[in-house]
Order: sequence, then structure tokens, then C-alpha cells
Amino acid sequence: MRHELYRVADLPVLQNRTFADPQSARASASADLVLVQDEQSGLIFNQAFDADMLSYDADYQNEQAHSGQFQKHLSDVEGIIARHFKGQELIEVGCGKGYFLELLKGQGYAITGIDPAYEGDNADVIKAPFTRGLGLAADAIVLRHVLEHIQDPVSFLAEMAEANQGGQIYIEVPCFDWILEHRAWFDLFYEHVNYFRLDDLRRMFGTVHEAGHLFGGQYLYIVADLSTLRLTPEQPVPRLDLPEGFTASLDRAVQIIQAAPEQGSAIWGASSKGVIYSLFLQRAGVAVDRVVDINPAKQGRYLPLSGVQVSSPQEAMDALPEGAHLFVMNSNYLEEIKRMTGGRYVYHAVDSASFH
Repeated sequence: MRHELYRVADLPVLQNRTFADPQSARASASADLVLVQDEQSGLIFNQAFDADMLSYDADYQNEQAHSGQFQKHLSDVEGIIARHFKGQELIEVGCGKGYFLELLKGQGYAITGIDPAYEGDNADVIKAPFTRGLGLAADAIVLRHVLEHIQDPVSFLAEMAEANQGGQIYIEVPCFDWILEHRAWFDLFYEHVNYFRLDDLRRMFGTVHEAGHLFGGQYLYIVADLSTLRLTPEQPVPRLDLPEGFTASLDRAVQIIQAAPEQGSAIWGASSKGVIYSLFLQRAGVAVDRVVDINPAKQGRYLPLSGVQVSSPQEAMDALPEGAHLFVMNSNYLEEIKRMTGGRYVYHAVDSASFH
């Protein structure tokens, strides 16, 4: 049995893909999100998900490492990995552009990466999906921000456990409890088929060495023994419901922008959160003047479905009057953004409790 939690139509299929012109951005693929909880496993996922809709290419941009705050997060992760895996051979499955892999290599780890979308020239990265046929095995597997994209996460882990003949695993994924607590409706994407809570991950393994939260609570992690993977939980799982007023902050943002149109407004952050937020504001009948991002690969390009163009911080500061409303998509970066913009705007951390 499945219990429905939330439903939204026409989300961008790939929220981090940018476009060269507004027409192709507006015409890009969309699909629905129907979030359900499986009553046996307790897992939360989009039952309307179709993996065939997704195709990753060079226009897909998800590099967060431009930010000092995010680099600090990666060094926190390295600290956890050092506690458990120092001196061991590692495989990073889904190593992306290889930023974290290079960081670990620089710390002296023996590590192989696997990712079909890898673009670099490191001979230790295999450009393929992880399968048994690769014949790869290591003491430990690093799986950062992969499991939320995999349609059947438990089967995927089981396949990995078999291919690697057990071993240890570090898993990091976005935290669904954080999304609920902060009413972060803009953190629900088509591309993420699964939404995990810490208890969900703990239930999956017989032996858990360490588990907790990272990145201001937005991510959760677990270090576990892969050979103790459980295909179904041992105890019945409590039923989840969304909190009251889950999407109320959208109305608040609409009111702020409508109350003073001459003041100007911008969204800071053109990654997943900002893509969804700007799209829903547009659908609610208001438009921000700018969507800003520090990633040079996004600047000057257009966001899916909304067709909004991404500005650099400098362009935005040149165009926005003092006192303009800045909707900051990730409060982890708020202080960094205030420093960068000299404190001249009205800052709204849309994921903070005070914004609802």
C-alpha cells in the first residue's frame, strides 16, 4: 500500500540543465511529482517518476564547489571518511565532475571514481554506470547524492553489496525531515525520485557505525556495513504526513514582491531550489527582476520552463537598487551573500523558520 503525501504538476525534468535561449528553456521537458510513502518499507518516493525522461549532458550544471561554505561541507565529509576509511581503498560511485574525488586523492586516498557523466581526464575515473561487470571491488564505497536519483534504492544497494562482496559504505543524501521542518517545498524535484529520513537509512542496515546530519541539517549521512543490508525493515514503520502550511511561504513571497514593485527583487541561487522557486512565483503571477548565481557556467543562460536568465552577482548589483528584496534560496550561504553584496539589500532566507 502507498499513502499519498504531496502532488505537483509540470516540474522541470532536469532542474539543473540550462539553455542558450529563452524559447528552448520554456519548451523544455516537464513531468509530475506524486510523492507517496510505501507503508511496508516506509520509503518516500515519486510514484510518477520515469527514469527514461532524464538524460544528462554537458549542459547539465550542478557544481556547488564555487562556494566557500560548500568547500567547508566537503572537508566535514572528508573528516567522517578519515575516521572510518583512512588507509583503505575506496570507490566513489557517481563522482560527478570529480571534485570530491580529487580532494580525497590530494589527501592520499587510493580511490577510483565511476560516473557516466564524468568530463575530466583522470585515468582513475571510469565513465560508466556501476555494474557487477566492471569487476571493481574496494574496502569501502562512497555514495554522495546518488541514492535520491535511483528508482529502486534498496535493490541498487543490494547489487552494490554483491558486486563489492560487502565492505563498508558512506551514503550522503538530502534530508527529508529538514525539508518538512523548514517547509522547503522548493526542495522537491522531479530528478530526485527518493526522499530519505535518517531513520529510513538506519532501518536499511543491521550494522551502522555512525549517522547524522551535515550542511546545516540539509543533508544526512550514514556509515554502515554493506553486507548487513536489509531488504525490508524488521519493525512496522510509522506513517508520515506533511506539516500544516507546507507551501505557505510562496504566498508570503508573492505579497512581498507585489507590495513594492518599484523596490526590485531577485532570487539568489539558480540551482535546484531557485529554479523551482522562480518558476512557482512566475506561475503565481509575479516575476523577480533577476535570478543570480556565482557559477560562471550558468550565467547568461536560461532556466528550464520559466525561461528566466541567470545573472552574475556583479550584473545583479549593478541593476538592483539599494533596498531591493533578495530571496536567498539557501540560508547556509546567507552571510557569504551579505558580505558579497555589502549588506545593501533586504535579505529573505526563504528556508528559515521565520519566513513562513
